[in-house]
Amino acid sequence: QVQLVESGGGLVQAGGSLRLSCTTSGRTFRSYVVNWFRQAPGKDREFVAAISPTGLGTYYIDSVKGRFTVSRDSAENTVYLEMKSLKPEDTAVYYCNRGSTTYTSGFIDPGDYWGQGTQVTVSS
Repeated sequence: QVQLVESGGGLVQAGGSLRLSCTTSGRTFRSYVVNWFRQAPGKDREFVAAISPTGLGTYYIDSVKGRFTVSRDSAENTVYLEMKSLKPEDTAVYYCNRGSTTYTSGFIDPGDYWGQGTQVTVSS
């Protein structure tokens, strides 16, 4: 059973920063694309960013480009989402998701495994 655990959310003022982490006990985590999604109250879950298995490929939605950075530490089985210059519209529950083993930039392919989510609240 694959379990993903997010952490690092919290309350921050607009313009502030947070770093989210997604860890797993699965030994094959390093072979998979990892996606970050978010869901704001009353809205559908939306894709935010993805990172390839090697970590060399990343993809972001336009609204977070230049502010968010996704990275991974395969030795630690952890993927990070560094968020800077946060805006109130970034407020949401953030989820990590284990995708497929094949990365194609711009192709969003969520897998079956999700974390429980971590709340990010940005005050104005």
